[in-house]
Amino acid sequence: MNTAVSQSELNAAWRGAESHCIKCGFCLPVCPTYRETGSEASSPRGRLELMYAAAQGQLPAREIAEPLGQCLGCLACETACPAGIRFRDLLEAGQADTARGGALKHLLLNRLLLSPGLRSLLAWGLYAYRMSGLQFVLRGLGLLDLLLPSLGRMERAIPPFGPPLGWRRGVRGLIAEISTPAREGAEAVLFTGCVMDTLFGEVHAATVKVLARNGYKALLPPGQTCCGALHAHEGQREAARELARRNIAAWEATGEAPIVVNSAGCGATLKAYGRLLAGDEQWRERAERVAARVRDVCEFLAALPLVQPTRPMPMRVAYDDPCHLLHAQQISSQPRELLARIPELELVPLPEADWCCGSAGSYSLHYPAMSARVLARKMANIAATEAHVVATGNPGCLLQLRLGAKRQGLQIHVVHPIQLLARSYE
Repeated sequence: MNTAVSQSELNAAWRGAESHCIKCGFCLPVCPTYRETGSEASSPRGRLELMYAAAQGQLPAREIAEPLGQCLGCLACETACPAGIRFRDLLEAGQADTARGGALKHLLLNRLLLSPGLRSLLAWGLYAYRMSGLQFVLRGLGLLDLLLPSLGRMERAIPPFGPPLGWRRGVRGLIAEISTPAREGAEAVLFTGCVMDTLFGEVHAATVKVLARNGYKALLPPGQTCCGALHAHEGQREAARELARRNIAAWEATGEAPIVVNSAGCGATLKAYGRLLAGDEQWRERAERVAARVRDVCEFLAALPLVQPTRPMPMRVAYDDPCHLLHAQQISSQPRELLARIPELELVPLPEADWCCGSAGSYSLHYPAMSARVLARKMANIAATEAHVVATGNPGCLLQLRLGAKRQGLQIHVVHPIQLLARSYE
């Protein structure tokens, strides 16, 4: 770890915070980890104190690594904070200060996520592993836990997902096939990302169809890549900045077309590119201009004179707010408004819809016990709704809720809101 570089990250972030913690405690009741542990070090207020001490040189960075790592990064504390502290900036800087390297992390973040071919290969391998029955056998015998307990924990965190269909090529083909005429000049960039591109091609396809139905042609500019969210969350902020520069350069070639995102975590990161590159004079203004064009797909559609969906869908649907859509982007009503437009769809209230599901990127791999506790509470609330479908707009949340439904034996479908809207347009 380069302490000088890391320390400058934390100091710069602290100087950029809008104010210091006033110890009011408003963040405590909304923090999932504080609710589960009751520990001040597991609260936003406690983590801020630890980060401030590290920034002042009063604590070695290694001593704050565990409390920061246990944070879900849900940002509910930002919504609750009357002082307006930008907790996410401080948290990412603190994670950069405490980041540990390793060959596996480097492989995952800087090889796998950035290579569509490798991602597709891994996804197909995992799908074959599950469908062949090998997963059932290895789990039943407990061989992975005997060989390497951490590998067993990671394997149990694999949620069910359908066959990866190579949707990057498929979406391009779909765009070419759609005959719905777009309005003159009505174009929107579709951000494909990495996890969404690999595991949720059906969501991209639904997005393209809904955009076309409302007169917009989807653009897939060459050169766009991973948004950098996972890199920033894992403390690799310079790697996240480099990915931001690549995306900015790719999108500048598309003029002023809005950038439509169907992943809440990606959208929150893209909208924050101006802050991520605030210290780079060559890219700061370019980042701010691009970030201003970013729209979550539900945010974008809700602002249009939307074409009325007509196919009736008689089902009970509960909507669960992704943390990075609700707290990072302040988007809550728009997905519900779109779902309410679907004929015969009954939108049922979900208790604690604004609470984290425990996914938080790679959190479930690092802290499976805490992730499972948070998820269990979420699934109990979902079960109480007696909904047929749960809709949520983030890949981590989709995977986590599907995993929870499988563990609890719930017969419930977990989908992206845009998929329901696309079906009602058919």
